[in-house]
This record gives sequence, C-alpha cells and structure tokens, in this order.
Amino acid sequence: MKKSKIKILVVDDEPDILEILTFNLSAQGYQVYTASNGKKALKVADEIIPHLIILDVMMPVMDGIETCERLRMDKRFQNTLIMFLSARGEDYSHVAAFDAGADDYVTKPVKPKVLMSKVKAMLRRFIVDEESKNLLIGDLTINLEEYKVIHKGEELSFPRKEFELLYLLASKPDKVFKREKIMEAVWGSDVVVGDRTIDVHIRKLREKIGDDYFKTVKGVGYKFVNKES
Repeated sequence: MKKSKIKILVVDDEPDILEILTFNLSAQGYQVYTASNGKKALKVADEIIPHLIILDVMMPVMDGIETCERLRMDKRFQNTLIMFLSARGEDYSHVAAFDAGADDYVTKPVKPKVLMSKVKAMLRRFIVDEESKNLLIGDLTINLEEYKVIHKGEELSFPRKEFELLYLLASKPDKVFKREKIMEAVWGSDVVVGDRTIDVHIRKLREKIGDDYFKTVKGVGYKFVNKES
C-alpha cells in the first residue's frame, strides 16, 4: 500500500495539537482526519476505517480510554493501530491505555520529528509493495497484510510483537540482525523494555514453529535460517 492511501485519525480536544499534527502528518503524505472528542472519533472511524488512530487521554464527552475500549470491541478495527499521545505520564495511565488495547503510548511534549518517526515505524507493516506482502519460505507462509502465519498448512496465532519480529527476521533470511536493530525496528527507539525482551519473544517463536528457523549469534543477535537454501 502506498503512503498516500494510509488514513490517520487524530483525536484531541486542543485545536493547536490537531493543527500541528495534521500539518506534519499531511506533509509526510498521509490522509489525515480529526476529531475533538471520543464520541466524534468513533463516528469518523466508522466512516473511514483508519489504519492508525492517535488518541489523547483526557477529553470531554468521551475520554481516550473508553474510546479505545469501544474500538477494540469492533472487529472492523482489529488491525487498526492505536497510539496514545497524552500529557499524562503516570504509570497507571500507561497501564490503563495498554489494557484498553493501545499499541503505543507517547507522552507530551514530543518533538514532531520524533513522533513522525514513531508513526512511520508503526505503519511499516501497511506501507509495503504488493509483491512483498507474502513471504514464502519452505513450509512457512507469512502474510503481512493480514497478519497471518501458516506453518505446514496450519494457521497460527501470533501477538503483534511476535509477528513483527518474525516478519523482520524472515524478510532477510540468513542475515544477522543485531539486537539493537531488532529492538529499534520492532519496539522503537523511544520504548524502554527489558534486556531479555527479544530473547523471550524468540523463545516463543521457536516453540510455535521450531528451533531450526532461528539461530543465535552469540554477542550479536539473531538470524532467520532458510532451511531450503
């Protein structure tokens, strides 16, 4: 899908924030829609089915948490990415957002350049050439558009980060990905996670599709092994 077809809904009760985000996102080539509260956001989302929604937490009429919960209850938005952009930096706000179904949480103020980088990273799975949507490697098929993995004829279920890690490694078989690059590509440079996060996700992938596909390069990172090469 081309970037110009990507639809982003920005939801905030501050006109200045809406104006700044609309300007910067439009300059990147995205289609941008806006709403000033959660209730209006649901109406707009129903009309356009956005690829990404950027939500404030504190808003009149309906706040961001309730809006996110309602969106996640609708199957039409199961592939819609939801990023919270809020001045609230308390831990419980972060927890509430992720419990409601958020994919990311960014605390204001944030530099436009940094936010645009995070948006680009989140939308990476949508902005691909048609030819690259399916990865066919041996008895493994990875469909980026549908977030689907088929192994030996059986469709498997993967949480978002596991899928993105698998797709990243499998997109370049036999290439060694350094841990820092994996962390940046899958979790983003601004997200703080534990040192063992990658190892845990690799272990889960091995449990689902087998050890043979993944090789640990000690002190460096991981690579996906094409067993047919």
